[in-house]
Amino acid sequence: MKKEQNQPPKRVNPYTGFLGSILILLLLNGLIMPSLSGNRIVTTDYGTFVEKVDSGLVKEVAIKSNQIYFITQEKDKEITYQTGEANDPQLVDRLLHASSPNDNGKIEFTQIVPRENSPLLDFLLMWILPGLLFYILWRQIGKSLQNRMKSGGNFMSFGNSGAKIYAESDIKTTFADVAGQEEAKEMLAEIVDFLHNPGKYAEIGATLPKGALLVGPPGTGKTLIARAVAGEAKVPFFAISGSEFVQMFVGMGAAKVRDLFKQAGEKAPCIIFIDEIDAIGKRRDTGLGGNDEREQTLNQLLTEMDGFDGRKGVVILAATNRPDSLDKALLRPGRFDRRVQMELPDLEGRKAILEVHLKKVRHGNIDVDLVARATAGSSGAELANIVNEAALRAVRMGRKQITTADLEESVETVIAGAQKKNKILSDDEKKIVAYHEIGHALVAALQTHSAPIHKITIIPRTSGALGYTMQVDRGEQSLLSREDLFNRIVTLTGGRSAEEVMFGIVTTGASNDIEQATKLARAMVTRYGMSDRYDMMELETTSNAYLGGDNSLICSPSTAADLDKEVLHLITSAHEKAKEMIKSHTEIMHRAAAYLTERETITGDEFMKIVEECTAKD
Repeated sequence: MKKEQNQPPKRVNPYTGFLGSILILLLLNGLIMPSLSGNRIVTTDYGTFVEKVDSGLVKEVAIKSNQIYFITQEKDKEITYQTGEANDPQLVDRLLHASSPNDNGKIEFTQIVPRENSPLLDFLLMWILPGLLFYILWRQIGKSLQNRMKSGGNFMSFGNSGAKIYAESDIKTTFADVAGQEEAKEMLAEIVDFLHNPGKYAEIGATLPKGALLVGPPGTGKTLIARAVAGEAKVPFFAISGSEFVQMFVGMGAAKVRDLFKQAGEKAPCIIFIDEIDAIGKRRDTGLGGNDEREQTLNQLLTEMDGFDGRKGVVILAATNRPDSLDKALLRPGRFDRRVQMELPDLEGRKAILEVHLKKVRHGNIDVDLVARATAGSSGAELANIVNEAALRAVRMGRKQITTADLEESVETVIAGAQKKNKILSDDEKKIVAYHEIGHALVAALQTHSAPIHKITIIPRTSGALGYTMQVDRGEQSLLSREDLFNRIVTLTGGRSAEEVMFGIVTTGASNDIEQATKLARAMVTRYGMSDRYDMMELETTSNAYLGGDNSLICSPSTAADLDKEVLHLITSAHEKAKEMIKSHTEIMHRAAAYLTERETITGDEFMKIVEECTAKD
């Protein structure tokens, strides 16, 4: 491929010449016709002028070009008037004999004889200068039109695609920079191989997939892996967001699509990447009158993808968090032939991602396994942020490298917020918070199907948490049984149960526990089929699963009322079980809470040592 083909074309702004011409006109207008300064001139008739002269109010009169300008003194205020010059032969005598508010009692008057311009100057100002200005304006607009025609654009729509074009030498990202998405890399590696060796595929009659749709939650590396494909294939990379196609005027988005595919065809083989394609690829309206801008843009995209020859080596990659909202015509084979799932990384994937980002910072001996287990459910972007937060903390602490403690604190900062050093709890509040957190920890420790306790703290955080209990699973758990989920609800109710048993009160500290327990119990009944009454009946659907999920009931109102009773029954059973556990182990509660109050933060090993000592006595 020739080097000059890889250079991005220069984009010409069609408004530049027009705005420059307007600026020149304004500048010349300011030079030729400067603005007049001074008092505002009031226009009046000749009779009023004569009346004010006879009344002795006029101070000064100037006659210029058949116009009379005079200044009066009225109520300690000077006013300038203008009137036309009448054929009055007695005007001079009237002014000479009239009184005036001036010190000498006389009106000061003059007659200005206008100096006529030369015929050559009048010709320049009236004909040459306007013609020159219009010629400059016409030439600038002509250049803009010519540049638009050369770039294949449309003057009325200004349909330049606006895509960021990267030459193959500009893309430094490779598959080595993408971790935790091994299955996705395997699916996309075939596209890279096709771009490198199209001959072996052509021998058997295979064609290059026209498009691959990257689907997954935010932060899982969809844009990163698209750049990695271009970096591995060493071909030009066109990157554009779906929202850039949506314009105010109808037809502009479609023009941008045409321009993008025309440029890609000229630089083939290459890769087109459309981020957030749901901005233009949403399901079309089934009703009448669907000729809006977004729908026309989608229709143009479908047409361009149909007219593409796979043998040219142009691959279209697109990313979205909302695949369920895309138009079916966009997803059919022949347009987006492959759907690449970019899910949240598992334990091994999180380890690999942490290793990639730790290579970019100075660090000591890091327990990557511990950090990976503590970050279950985190995306690649969140893990990168955790490593960066750890590096910033190390600098604040005056160290030259990152430690495991820095990463652990970063995990807690991301989960619960930074420590609130100015938040001071009273002794009574501190005691209640300590018993609340020990209640969570004790219930979790006494259950067999529960993650081990890693850390307990009563240091307030910026998220509003006055304390929290951190549990870390020993490994990755893909399937959760009914007993596992129920025990999690029991653990969530442990804090409120400790307040009720040890103090006989309830506080607002359990608000987050209540929210989480209710969500989990409802999911058990509506989506997981873990209810004796409703068996395996689906009662709720979830949309936008990759963006947190929007749940909608699909049952009758009477069933919904009974569903609430089932959820309440689950939570009540878990709450009673937690209270019984705490009542049976009050000694552990007292010792652990006192130790936590003194230290403010204890490890899971320290807590389990107290539990074992008290259990051994029994």
